[in-house]
Amino acid sequence: MVADSQQVQPQFADDHARRMFAKRMRGFVRSILIHASLIPAAIIFTLPFLWMLSTSLKPDVQFYAYPPVIFPSPLQWSNYPDAVTFITFFLYLRNTLTIAVLSTVGVLLSSSLVAYSLARIPWAGRNFLFILTVATLMLPFQVTLIPLFIVFTKLGWVNSWMPLIVPHWFGGALYIFLLRQFFMTIPMELSEAARIDGASELKIYYSILLPLSKPALATVAIFEFIARWRDYIGPLIYLSDQELYTLSLGIYEYQTQYGAEWGLLMAASVMITLPIILLFFFLQKTFVQGIALTGIKG
Repeated sequence: MVADSQQVQPQFADDHARRMFAKRMRGFVRSILIHASLIPAAIIFTLPFLWMLSTSLKPDVQFYAYPPVIFPSPLQWSNYPDAVTFITFFLYLRNTLTIAVLSTVGVLLSSSLVAYSLARIPWAGRNFLFILTVATLMLPFQVTLIPLFIVFTKLGWVNSWMPLIVPHWFGGALYIFLLRQFFMTIPMELSEAARIDGASELKIYYSILLPLSKPALATVAIFEFIARWRDYIGPLIYLSDQELYTLSLGIYEYQTQYGAEWGLLMAASVMITLPIILLFFFLQKTFVQGIALTGIKG
């Protein structure tokens, strides 16, 4: 019996090792297949940016060459400093940053407060209000465009940054939804213990909830900052003074006034796009974590 048990143990160990090896191989093959399908998709999605980068470095004679020139020669690096002087780039950059930063701060403050109320404070009708808030996501921007323009005209805000900033200080339906979902994953026992110690709701909000919600808040901040950075329709509707233009509007206006200086326009477009790419690259871990955690609990 002892000899039989001694023979079974090595056999069991060998079977376990083979199963583990087979499991690792299946995981390795699955990983290869996933990456083999994702890499071509990633290349396809990066082609417009790569073409824009290539065009930004082309001499004028290569813009309309046939067949198209993919790798410009010689590289026209002077397009980048010329693009900065061709338009009032830094003025538009300051305007864009001002609008984007103020709107992001407003969305973070207002949306988190509303989400905290909907997720952590029991009051009559909060579920109905939450459903109503989420339902506004189905309203296209074009439906509210004319009424909003009339309201802002009556307020005297047209041709100023107010219509581009102030509405974001009253929350956003998508951000309220994301933050509410995240707040509901935080144990209620933390809030109840703080209430027993005499903490107010505002104290619980900024001392307990906000420090625990950094991934979700970072996700909201990234979404809003990118949306305001690349916004074109809003500035086009509300701004007429060129000194107030944002980057996206300023580049388009110069294209219509002075013709298509493709090398300079593509160089300016690369400089506008690059900060967003770097922002997502450095914050992608926080971004993905925030998106994942906001959908855990309904």
